Amino acid sequence: MKDGTGTGTVSVKDWVKAQIKQDEITPYLENGRDFIDDEKIETSIRENAGAEAERIRAIIRKAYDIKLMDDADVAALVGVTDPGLRNEVFEAAKEIKKKVYDSRIVTFAPLYCGSKCVNSCRYCGFRSGNEAITRRVLTMDEIESEARVLASRIGHKRLVVVYGEHPETDADYIAESMRRIYSIKDRVRNGVGEIRRVNVNAAPMSIADLKKLHEAGIGTYQVFQETYHHDTYRKVHPEKTLKGNFQWRLYALHRAMDAGIDDVAVGALFGLSDWKFEVMGLVAHARDLEKRFGLGPHTVSVPRLEPAADTDFSWVENRVSDDDFHYLVAVLRLAIPYAGLIVTNRESPEMIRSLMDIITQRDADTRVGIGSYTDAFSDENSDMQEEERQQFILGDTRSLDAIIRELAEHGHIVSFCTAGYRCGRTGKKIMTLLESGREGCFCKLNAVLTFQEWLEDFASPETKKIGDEMIRTEIDEIKARVPADFSQAVFDHFTAAYEKIKAGERDLYF
Repeated sequence: MKDGTGTGTVSVKDWVKAQIKQDEITPYLENGRDFIDDEKIETSIRENAGAEAERIRAIIRKAYDIKLMDDADVAALVGVTDPGLRNEVFEAAKEIKKKVYDSRIVTFAPLYCGSKCVNSCRYCGFRSGNEAITRRVLTMDEIESEARVLASRIGHKRLVVVYGEHPETDADYIAESMRRIYSIKDRVRNGVGEIRRVNVNAAPMSIADLKKLHEAGIGTYQVFQETYHHDTYRKVHPEKTLKGNFQWRLYALHRAMDAGIDDVAVGALFGLSDWKFEVMGLVAHARDLEKRFGLGPHTVSVPRLEPAADTDFSWVENRVSDDDFHYLVAVLRLAIPYAGLIVTNRESPEMIRSLMDIITQRDADTRVGIGSYTDAFSDENSDMQEEERQQFILGDTRSLDAIIRELAEHGHIVSFCTAGYRCGRTGKKIMTLLESGREGCFCKLNAVLTFQEWLEDFASPETKKIGDEMIRTEIDEIKARVPADFSQAVFDHFTAAYEKIKAGERDLYF
């Protein structure tokens, strides 16, 4: 078996043995313990349940300071059951999203590169013992073909590239796949089809391997803990697998920071344990990152359990209702207010639509089968989902064009901006700008420029018409903010760049 570098072979068993390095866990522990104290979290949830309305309203007011929320306040929010109070939390979440991120929504696509995995997670269609799955790892040429569809046929500028935990998709494979994706520069209509931001969703790695991803130009590194509840974690992740090590996974983002990757992302798979506990776990994760590195997660993701091929879910006792899911997303907007908040196409169009005022990112034109983007343009049955090649079943498979049109109709501008990463507005710098609201100024300008670029290069006539109306509204808003937020010189520079985009120039940004 290839070791991912093309220079030798290694057995799966030997590769697994070499992955976890205890000396890259121990330095982050305190008195031998990790930062998730189950008993303390459960006690806090219990003691803060049923908080009076005035206390909840005081917590809401404090959230406008755009600071990570105290544990007791988070516990009080997750304990709210009164529909009226929950609605007040949701309305505050909308205003805080507007304050930090304005009306922008960032879109991306996931690109699954392999279905081979050494783990046996109880809930996952790609678990190693599932014979219903057709196993496959994409070659570099196949990855490039998939990425070309996303960049040049659909118009995505940002991907989340997803890998199983397996020696055939090791750090060297991931780094090379990123370089292949970044190399794409295709002429399309009036502009260029290219991917400007490659985020990575992959297994925990050593610091040495993470440095390889940093050198290859990784955007955000995502590792989702799945569940922060120790006992539940043990029940769904067999101990003798790599993923069975709770602390190796918990400190994956800490190691990434030490490897030089200053954009990291947290997430939990809602439905494995009590959703209230998971929200508290996500905030605890953000707090430990802030404590050690001075900045928290760049994004927070909130996937829910979804059906998967030949996977039994009869054991699940903590499924999250639509009402609770709708509310917990709002709580996270208040609790980690500076972070981007991602809801994916696991959810139905109706659920995503109901959350658009408080989230910042969503995927579009999504396929999660291995090699399925290329197939979509050659297979007359391309709208069909195929369980045997997917990790889970999607709830929304609409096109990027259709989703952008819907968002514009409801007052949301889709931003394809990746300028902050290339201008050095990452890590501590971007967190400071987000907390102060200043990042929104840069992003509002760049959203207009990149959205106009996409409209010119990829939009259908109907979507372009609606998008152009959205652009005019945004430009009027920008003009009205001179000189409070933008100087006249900046506005003039912006309008000149906008005209250049319409005339055919591309990738202009502030």
